[in-house]
Amino acid sequence: MLSKTHPSKLYITLPFELFPLTINFSSIPHTQKSTIPPIPLTKQAFTNLLKSCSSSPNQLKQIHTLLLTTGLSFKNSLITHILTNLTLLGNMSYARHLFDEMHKPRIFLWNTLIKGYVKNEHPIEAASVYRQMHLLGVRPDSFTYPFVVKACAQLPELWAGGAVHAHVIKYGLDFVSMVRTELMIMYVKFGELGLADYLFRSMVERDLVAWNALIAVCVQNGLACKALGLFREMSIAGIKPDAVTIVSALSACGQLGCLEIGEETYGVARKEGIDCNIIVENARLDMYAKCGSTDVARTLFTKMPQRNVISWSTMILGYAINGETEKALTLFSRMQTEGVQPNYVTYLGLLSACSHAGLVNEGRAYFNHMAQSGNKNIQPRKEHYACMVDLLGRTGHLQEAYNFIKNMPIEPDAGVWGALLGACAIHHDVKLGQHVADLLFEVAPDIASYHVLMSNMYAAVGRWDFVDKVRLRMRKKGVKKLAGYSSVECNSEFHVFYGGDRSHAQSAYIYEKLKDLIQQIKSMGYIPKTSCVFHDVETEEKEVTISTHSEKLAIAFGLINVRPGYPIRVMKNLRTCDDCHNFSKFVSKITRREIIIRDKIRFHHFRNGVCSCKDFCYDASLLPRIKSFMSAQTTYCWQIGFELLQESEKPRFSTVSQVGKFSWIGEAISFEMNVKYLTFVSALGSIQ
Repeated sequence: MLSKTHPSKLYITLPFELFPLTINFSSIPHTQKSTIPPIPLTKQAFTNLLKSCSSSPNQLKQIHTLLLTTGLSFKNSLITHILTNLTLLGNMSYARHLFDEMHKPRIFLWNTLIKGYVKNEHPIEAASVYRQMHLLGVRPDSFTYPFVVKACAQLPELWAGGAVHAHVIKYGLDFVSMVRTELMIMYVKFGELGLADYLFRSMVERDLVAWNALIAVCVQNGLACKALGLFREMSIAGIKPDAVTIVSALSACGQLGCLEIGEETYGVARKEGIDCNIIVENARLDMYAKCGSTDVARTLFTKMPQRNVISWSTMILGYAINGETEKALTLFSRMQTEGVQPNYVTYLGLLSACSHAGLVNEGRAYFNHMAQSGNKNIQPRKEHYACMVDLLGRTGHLQEAYNFIKNMPIEPDAGVWGALLGACAIHHDVKLGQHVADLLFEVAPDIASYHVLMSNMYAAVGRWDFVDKVRLRMRKKGVKKLAGYSSVECNSEFHVFYGGDRSHAQSAYIYEKLKDLIQQIKSMGYIPKTSCVFHDVETEEKEVTISTHSEKLAIAFGLINVRPGYPIRVMKNLRTCDDCHNFSKFVSKITRREIIIRDKIRFHHFRNGVCSCKDFCYDASLLPRIKSFMSAQTTYCWQIGFELLQESEKPRFSTVSQVGKFSWIGEAISFEMNVKYLTFVSALGSIQ
């Protein structure tokens, strides 16, 4: 029904109860202001209307209804426009309804529907559409397979992707750059590096897009060494990198802890005139945080001309994994005062910070705020639930952690149950650990670390018969224990050590240095913790075994080769054992060198015989002393910060004396106040 409601605008009002909205038809041209002639509902009129309503699903549905009533629904170009916009808006159910009603849809529409399903993370539906297309004899083109392969990469098994690859070859599209790039990405995601490398090497022309795609997917799947190797190979081949390449390379350096290589990479980017935008600067910030250089990261953060929520979240998470809980919570308070809205990564950093410091009440408050906020950007995900379980479990609230998991609104995954199993191992709760392990082995039967954790838990309490049963089950299922290794960077080269490793060129000097270190620290009171060896052997044999752990070899190498005055950075792929942790404290004291170890759980900064974790990761009995000190020094600071979270405004002190009395709170709220307060790390240093 046409109606004139404004002298210069023409509207179409739909009389259908299902779509009661009014659509603006002002985009259609007319010649007279006073007298508006009837507008013919032509294809051009609908085309103009679709351009002005492309962002509203309800209006698109109204236009579809109008097409049906006017008899123009047979115009495939109009339906195509509606279907394309619906897929972009994520309304796949209505888009599929439109598609199924079309007569002999063109290949473009098949591609559009498949692309929509992939973009909206419905890989099974995308594969199903492709199968239907194949059965109907519709010939695919070069635009079909990039999204079909992308859908297969999101499936749990590789067989569908292999079948699609066969179709690609059948239709002669295997040398199309876009198709081959997506095939490479798919094979890397499934761990088939040989196939991915073959596809890459056999490309007729390897352009920057192909290099970037392969480097990025290697980084995303934890293959940082492979990514850096490709980056260097790309430079040798004369391919000039862009900002995307630099981001991937910096991320790889962060994963490996290669600070020197990362700094060189950023230097090359600046020299080549590459646009070091905020994405590159955020990647650089993340690299420094993951290499344990939080002071440098904070300086970069402060000097950034532009900061977004990723910048803030990266810095907060960096403080968290480095054990600087106070700084993480304080920075979050400042983030609130500046009006930056946090996202789910921000809260992941906060919960991680609380977990590393044992701040149960604070962690509960942050998590409850997320769950009750109604904001989709900060709704708890499985990672947040795993952090809460880790926090509750490490602080001894094992039953509460178990009940927390049972009451989760989403299905817990291996990460959530694994956090509780790790807590059971810390507190030697074999009964609950056995129950959790049974549930965990159903969810993730092939992950060796959980089997090893259960075996170690039995060994710690001397139940060797159960240890043998766990190891026998691993052998029957073909589950192999992941070999522990440590790496250290020196002069932009990456050196890897395994336990008892003698393959290094400097092996003789390393073992001689290690022997000398052990003799020195034994004279200072170091006693090897043979309880870290979970094998039923004699004490002497256990002592020999732990004396050549990979961390010790890496530290000895670093003391020989790393320049004096520079910290020794060691990256460990597994959790550092109690003995290596104790060894590192003694060595940092006698050598007066800073030793930074990043293990699977967190960072450990060893300075003058003290670790930044204050042994909280290894001795749960320290928790009450840490918590009592925290409650006396930081409760007010945290409370004010959380009030800022809810109210987003600075508290005002009525008198100068109040500011002086609570000066450390004032600094926690505003970084502009030149007052001094005790940080969490230095405060814990006073606990003896």
